[in-house]
Amino acid sequence: MARIKIDLPEKFSFTVKIPVRITDINYGGHVGNDAILSIIHEARIKYLAHLGYSELNIAGIGLIMSDVGIEYKSESFYGDELTISVAAAEFSKISFELYYKIETVREGKTILIAKAKTGMVCYDYKAKKVAVVPEEFVKKAN
Repeated sequence: MARIKIDLPEKFSFTVKIPVRITDINYGGHVGNDAILSIIHEARIKYLAHLGYSELNIAGIGLIMSDVGIEYKSESFYGDELTISVAAAEFSKISFELYYKIETVREGKTILIAKAKTGMVCYDYKAKKVAVVPEEFVKKAN
């Protein structure tokens, strides 16, 4: 199986800091893969709120995560403060990609913890069908 490789965009429009919680640590003594997925979910919620939206309402339309890819680069530990940068890209009629760069600083050095990407599909929860990406969202996200 080919390894996942995520090419991050050059520019990120949003950054949030999220501390590593003790509940994020697995039996190996570092942040678990499930915790990284939860951390990028938290970053996505904060990114959308920064734009004035939520996962259930981006200009009247909801979102569904259709896929996710995470490329792990380094371990993260309890006490790390993660900086997650978020950018939206690759807009199509009904979907777009969100990219995440997860870093921490230890001993004055920036360490890349992981790169991630989530495929987001616009969805009308009332009609129970996919929907067009709202132009208002595209303008705010770019």
